[in-house]
Amino acid sequence: MATNLALDDNLILQAQKVGRHKTKKAAVTAALKEYIAHKKQQEVTKVFGTIPFDENFDYKKARTR
Repeated sequence: MATNLALDDNLILQAQKVGRHKTKKAAVTAALKEYIAHKKQQEVTKVFGTIPFDENFDYKKARTR
């Protein structure tokens, strides 16, 4: 999908340099993937403390094959 965006050239060049990307497209793609992963991690943290667990669960017994 072709997309035209007005991006800060200095930011793109810094991203290319820091990430050792050969192209602007590679730098932007890597940045977007990292952004998405970060946002998904933030969503997971909202679940902490909301899932009930069984205090009597024997994890060692569950490991037997």
